[in-house]
Amino acid sequence: FQNEINEVPFFDVQLPYELALKIFRYLGKAELGRCAQVSRTWKILAEDEVLWYRLCQEEGYLLDMSISDHSCWKLALKNCRAREHMLKTNWKNRVGAVSQLRYEPGRVLCDVHCCDGVVMAGYTSGEVRLWDTRTWDYTAPVLAAVAGPGGAGAPPHVSFVRINSSLAVAAYEDGSVSVWSLLLGQEPIHHFQHNQRIQALALAPGGSAVATASGFQVKVESPDDKGFWQTPGTFEIQKLVNFLNLVPDVTGSPVAVAAAEDIVYLLKAEDPGRILHSVYGQPVTCLDVAAHEAAFGIKTFGWLLNEPNQILLYNLETNQCVTKVGSSTGDFSCVNLHSSPPNMLVAGNKDRRVRVFDVRRGAAACSVYGHQLGVSAAQMDEWKVVSGGEEGLVCVWDQRMGTKLWEMHARHPVRLVWFNSHSLITANIPEEKNPRGSSITEDDPSLHRKYRGVIYCYEFSVDQLAVDSVLPICRSSYDELTGYNYNIGLAMPYDTI
Repeated sequence: FQNEINEVPFFDVQLPYELALKIFRYLGKAELGRCAQVSRTWKILAEDEVLWYRLCQEEGYLLDMSISDHSCWKLALKNCRAREHMLKTNWKNRVGAVSQLRYEPGRVLCDVHCCDGVVMAGYTSGEVRLWDTRTWDYTAPVLAAVAGPGGAGAPPHVSFVRINSSLAVAAYEDGSVSVWSLLLGQEPIHHFQHNQRIQALALAPGGSAVATASGFQVKVESPDDKGFWQTPGTFEIQKLVNFLNLVPDVTGSPVAVAAAEDIVYLLKAEDPGRILHSVYGQPVTCLDVAAHEAAFGIKTFGWLLNEPNQILLYNLETNQCVTKVGSSTGDFSCVNLHSSPPNMLVAGNKDRRVRVFDVRRGAAACSVYGHQLGVSAAQMDEWKVVSGGEEGLVCVWDQRMGTKLWEMHARHPVRLVWFNSHSLITANIPEEKNPRGSSITEDDPSLHRKYRGVIYCYEFSVDQLAVDSVLPICRSSYDELTGYNYNIGLAMPYDTI
């Protein structure tokens, strides 16, 4: 019937179907629903697939699909909105499944990083482990490390790990750095060595550049067009680097932002010595970098005691300070700019408060208090904030109401908080990597599980209470018949018993 419509009645005129469709493109969902009740012709026009495909794309749903992938885009938009409402309700009520990502032979947890649900963890045994939380059974391949000279001695501890969509990087206590490709396999594709201990490690979120800071030197490594790794830039800095980030979405040579005590450097291959910010007596306490901006917290003391601690936002193209936000007596311990909504950032402070700032107004849009010690990690989206504290507490907040929805406690400080629409990953990493009573033997029973740290994974698309979720011990497959210590496997999956 739609193909037979040549003219659409618009009051006292007759319009061609294509022209009437262009007029209807300016209407929203509610207006299209009202127009569909006018007549049979208007109903067919108001339910045209082009209109509802455009609405679905404008609201951010199914962006990677074409118009031919669905037969009814109105129903597809309805299902997407229903799923979003279900996820939001599950987030608020803590409805879902919770799992622990453990690797017992790895001993004590050293560092954790996450990218799109893929978790990377490094341990004191020198091993590096991966989990893909997007699958039902969390597979955990071990990334093979480069063998030391002669293979003698215990492997060094892992200092830092970083992961993006294509690469995984680990830095070790002896100054070595290994780079793996997530597509090629378990053997490293690149390895380089520093003479001193590595203070900071950075990996470009969407690229393949790796930056390391060791001693007074910052080195940037990246592959060329043929896949051969090279060093586009080596920078000498007068002070020890505390924080290091690579600017995402940079064309050409990589650009790094390094904070060394009270100086912030913008490191480019063609302009290696550019200082972005420097005020004597104001050390940098945290740093985060987005595509065009850098945010970092500064601490005041001594003769600047009358000035409060603030977060400065710099434009990386003009190298000018855009705004200053925050006014606190405590030090800002973490800031998240790259994953926050536009014109927003979230910061944690040692005064136990989590603050959400609107950089356009230069003021705090929300300030919540609920940690016993300082805030160590934070992330936000349009309606919620997730924060982690030094005491091991993970809190989920409603941003508009400024109220705590729920919390979860573990033994060690929270060093990682990452979430998307349907999952949340947190990591509690112990400060003490060699607990009292532990030895170098692999089967030492004195190193209890409580000293090792833990990684939690929450899945909110599962419609069940977190306290009733299936334990990882009950998810065994047929090839996992035996276990040791706490990791006991079942003879068959739990759902067929």
